[in-house]
Amino acid sequence: MKKFPNAFVILLGVILLAWILTYIVPQGSYERVVGAETGVTRVVNDSYQQINTESPSIFDLLISIPKGIAGRAELIVLILLIGGCFYLIEKTDTFNQGLVKLVASLKGKESLALIIVAAIFTAGGASIGLQEEVVAMTPVLILFGKSLGYNTFTMLFASYGSTVVGSSFSPSNPFAVIIAQKEAALPLLSGSTLRIATLLIAFVVWVGYLLFYSKKNRIEKIHMPTQSATMNSRSKLILALLAITFTIVIYGIVQFEWGFMEMSGCFFALGIVAGLISKMGWNKTGETYVAGMKEMIFACVIIGLANSISIILKDGLIMDTIVYGLFGPLQNFPPALSGVMMMVSHTLLHFPVPSYSGQAILTLPILVPLSDLIGLSRQTCVLAYQYGAVMADMIVPTNGALMAILAIGNIPYNKWFKFALKPTLLMLLIGAFTIIFAVATGYN
Repeated sequence: MKKFPNAFVILLGVILLAWILTYIVPQGSYERVVGAETGVTRVVNDSYQQINTESPSIFDLLISIPKGIAGRAELIVLILLIGGCFYLIEKTDTFNQGLVKLVASLKGKESLALIIVAAIFTAGGASIGLQEEVVAMTPVLILFGKSLGYNTFTMLFASYGSTVVGSSFSPSNPFAVIIAQKEAALPLLSGSTLRIATLLIAFVVWVGYLLFYSKKNRIEKIHMPTQSATMNSRSKLILALLAITFTIVIYGIVQFEWGFMEMSGCFFALGIVAGLISKMGWNKTGETYVAGMKEMIFACVIIGLANSISIILKDGLIMDTIVYGLFGPLQNFPPALSGVMMMVSHTLLHFPVPSYSGQAILTLPILVPLSDLIGLSRQTCVLAYQYGAVMADMIVPTNGALMAILAIGNIPYNKWFKFALKPTLLMLLIGAFTIIFAVATGYN
């Protein structure tokens, strides 16, 4: 059997397919208006019209690649700088020493370690929409898992997968719930009781599946390189600075709406300081940092290629047609069924629209009036969006963060899809029951 294509080849194939579709799918567009005060572009309901214009040329296809990479510049900078920072800290032997102590303290409590990892990353997803940041942490997480006898699938499930669950079922994810509630003209963070209850249920089921899989797929524990080493004072100081940096970054995101650039600056400073504390000197610190950035290049290219898909679909004027075709028929069904189908449609739409915040801005102005028309509350409309769109990040090959993580973990996409499909469908089933419950109880 031939080797399955890697992330680079898959995304190039999807970009080519998207370009071909611009010659097959009817072109059309919704009217959009820009808010005078907010500057936010909104879609005008019932304004879709088919139009006839030229599809992107072969040259447009080619330049969509650099456009896609340039369009994700801030995220790529973040991943490069976090990657350099983590690589440098790893070379100081701090992580090895820390993992030795952590593994020793968790001896016989490996399942507890998995639960703790899942809880931390679920909280990160629920609070700040953590996801892309996991890319640079992946090598350390895989090493930690193998030292406990867990394979790469288990650790990616516990870390990246948990961020997706937390982001999807979150009561406050700023890039999903808050944006969607703004678009739906709902009070921010309203309806949180049901969301929190569903998040707890989803987390318990998710962890149960994680423990079930990990128990059946244990591997032989690897022997840590510094198994007999004790943690020195410099390593303790570097780990303390790492914890302080994460605290500052989270506080900045929550309180001051920091973006990727502010986060990048914090981790860049941490990396340089860590190198100097470990007595690498300026030259070696710089060389090691750059070597760590090189390790992230492939992941960064993958993220840029994923962005190129959306550019082709938008420039080809078929993105709005896809939205119109997916959501238009929903008005012909009862509210509960419409809500579930809306969630499924969001999942499908997330393949060509890998940004779930962008998906909210694209679809909610269309779906909110539709929900009002069919008797589906706006809160339930937001639920259908967040469960369907965000949870799809577990499986869509157009999600740059996922493909970058798989590339680092050396996992072919087909194997990941087979592995991740069941737990993803399980989470979507919980979302569907929640939507049905919301309709039955008049959730608003």
